[in-house]
Amino acid sequence: MKNGQKILQNFAGQKILVAGDLMQDRFVYGEVNRISPESPVPVLSITHEDVMLGGAGNVISSLHALGCVPVPFAVVGDDEAGKKLCAMLSSHKLDIAGVMVDNSRPTTIKTRYVAQRQQLLRSDFEKTHALSAALQKEVLAKVAQVMPAMRAVVLSDYGKGFLTKDLIEGIIALAHKHNIPVLVDPKGDDYTRYRGADVVTPNRKELAQASGYDHVKTDDEIICSAQKIIKDCGIACVVATRSEDGLSVISKAGDVVHIPTKAQEVFDVSGAGDAVIATLAACLATGADTKDAAIMANYAGGIVVSKSGTTPVRRAELESALGDDAMPSSPHSAMITGSFDEAAEQVRTWQAMGLKVGLTNGCFDIVHAGHVNYINQARGKCDRLVLALNHDDSVKILKGPTRPVNDENARAVVIGGLGAVDMVVFFGARKAGDDNTPCALIERAKPDIYFKGGDYTIDQLPEAKIVMGYGGEVAIMAMHEGFSTTSIIQKTSKAG
Repeated sequence: MKNGQKILQNFAGQKILVAGDLMQDRFVYGEVNRISPESPVPVLSITHEDVMLGGAGNVISSLHALGCVPVPFAVVGDDEAGKKLCAMLSSHKLDIAGVMVDNSRPTTIKTRYVAQRQQLLRSDFEKTHALSAALQKEVLAKVAQVMPAMRAVVLSDYGKGFLTKDLIEGIIALAHKHNIPVLVDPKGDDYTRYRGADVVTPNRKELAQASGYDHVKTDDEIICSAQKIIKDCGIACVVATRSEDGLSVISKAGDVVHIPTKAQEVFDVSGAGDAVIATLAACLATGADTKDAAIMANYAGGIVVSKSGTTPVRRAELESALGDDAMPSSPHSAMITGSFDEAAEQVRTWQAMGLKVGLTNGCFDIVHAGHVNYINQARGKCDRLVLALNHDDSVKILKGPTRPVNDENARAVVIGGLGAVDMVVFFGARKAGDDNTPCALIERAKPDIYFKGGDYTIDQLPEAKIVMGYGGEVAIMAMHEGFSTTSIIQKTSKAG
């Protein structure tokens, strides 16, 4: 895509209003090795669980990860789950004045139980009655205050009662008053409630339901059903998500574009529609046309379905995907990131695939044979190896002002080029006295096994308590004698 990188550069700072059903997504992972003696159902031995923003919250997460500034409007219950959701939004430094407490309902929680890559069960804890007239009025008043500063509006409708017909109508009217595009992730079979929307993004099943067709699969069926919705419901454009067949864009003007999928592997479709509409909104906010926006959104959908759980699409991932189309395949190079969240997402995906994930850490200033032997030994005990690399400030605290010899980016490229390393994550303290251990990373990523080289005992390692606390394993591994960065530096100084 020729202008994809340019569009990406313009994502930064774009304010996008997101109104919809905010929920907590829980993924409970484990193994099934037996059937219950009480009834013929599998027994899930739980290994770990993840809690994340779901529903409209996943749209918000993707917009934030793309560099935009999402402005959320939603309700939560007066409960711990609601407080946790607000804390998660606040951690992104978002204005949550539009997230209000509704005492008439609990916070919606979707829990998925997963074993051997398969969902066994999903449980929903929710009440879905319509938002009260008083709360609707309060929401619209707050929306009216912020609307002039918005560049796009997303209505994320999961049918949980927040987006009433009157509230949708009011938000669309306010957006049109300021010439702001409105995108809708729809629910149900009556799209007249979204009249005036610029884009709706149904999947094939939703498209068939709304248009009254028995099924829609072929290009012609997609076009006919979309045109019926456009005509009957007063919508300007339909961007239909077609799973393995990509996206189709059908406009009121009669333009039709079919965009083939960019997914390399479909692992988990949870949240794919949220990533698509978030990317569409980000692109339209920059002034991109709908076709280019849909192409970018197609890349985003392909990225998200290759990951586990409800995860956002990140700007760096889109940049990489756009670059991969123009570049030949390269030799092995590990994923490099400074984001604990991104690292945790990848670890979670590997674990959901049944892979054992290990983590080790160090400065790796001048990589030598001792390092390589140790890393290969660690990788031999797991399926994927994460290497937590002390960033430059952290190394100076540990080794003194003359170190590191090689900066963090150079060290990451070298260590990430080893075939035994699957991901490199920067970590460490920024000033003396702060925590300079990988404890925070380990707590977030939860690897299955933590490797530490040397003559430590487990009780000497603060990391060990965290790992063992969630059921992980700690492996103390022997170091290869006769190798060290310090001795290499000393030899070099003497030779000079």
